[in-house]
Amino acid sequence: MIRSPIAKLVASGPLIFGCALAFALDADRSDSAQHQLHPIEPASSTELAASEPALAADPAPAATGPATGLGQLLMQDARYVLRSPARWEQGTWQDIGLIGLAVVGTAAVLDRPLQNAVQRNRNRTSDTVARVFEPFGAEYSLAVLGGFYLAGAINDDPKATAVAQDGLAASLVASGLIAPVLKLAVGRSRPAQDEGTHRFRPFGGNGSFPSGHVTQAFAVASVIAAHYEPLWIKTTAYGVASLVGYSRIYHNAHFASDVLAGAAIGSLVGTSLVAFNEKLRGSHVSLMPLAVYKGAGFALAKTF
Repeated sequence: MIRSPIAKLVASGPLIFGCALAFALDADRSDSAQHQLHPIEPASSTELAASEPALAADPAPAATGPATGLGQLLMQDARYVLRSPARWEQGTWQDIGLIGLAVVGTAAVLDRPLQNAVQRNRNRTSDTVARVFEPFGAEYSLAVLGGFYLAGAINDDPKATAVAQDGLAASLVASGLIAPVLKLAVGRSRPAQDEGTHRFRPFGGNGSFPSGHVTQAFAVASVIAAHYEPLWIKTTAYGVASLVGYSRIYHNAHFASDVLAGAAIGSLVGTSLVAFNEKLRGSHVSLMPLAVYKGAGFALAKTF
């Protein structure tokens, strides 16, 4: 099928957006660095000696093995995420408990009223909003990550490259592993099936809980927000992800509690993997693209 130039431009929009955003942030960072330049006086031998114990007190993570394929990297990230509960402290467990209560409370009290309210207020504008933003929970989010990767490679921007790497890992772990397992185990009926808000058939084929699109969108949004400090970046990232959740409710694909659960899963995985991968980068471990015959992927390599 031949696509019009306008259709092609719209389809490439997320990739262009990711590149433009990364370039803009890098330019802003460069301008700030130039304004903050000042002479640096050489440190004395006493100061250097005093600084050595502090550096030694913060050991690098254990070295990984030789370069591995993408599958091995994902196993490492998935293992880290799945083992995280064993490292949680009391405060973290309390936060997780509050999130769980919020999801259950939403399912019990708000799912049906919110679903009805959204369906009653359908119009041309809401149709457009839902149609435009829903793909940011699927192919558009990957295009945005691709834009960050290209901008990082072209502009020699490690932070943009790290966003692409961490976003890919978070997406595959959160929406490619955790969400599908929960969908299968919970077996909640979708709103479009008109079986009520409390219809659950574990391992019965239904997959409303949690929302995979929202899990994906918030995994990417949380990675971007974790890497960049400006408030407008965080607001934009989470705002787009929230509109993905709205679009899934609007299209009768999910209840509000499905969306809330997906947002929590994506955000928790994204933020935790950013911290984990930053430690790997601190030990000179890097993720790089790998091209092979009839295929492509990523390799995890350690610099000696």
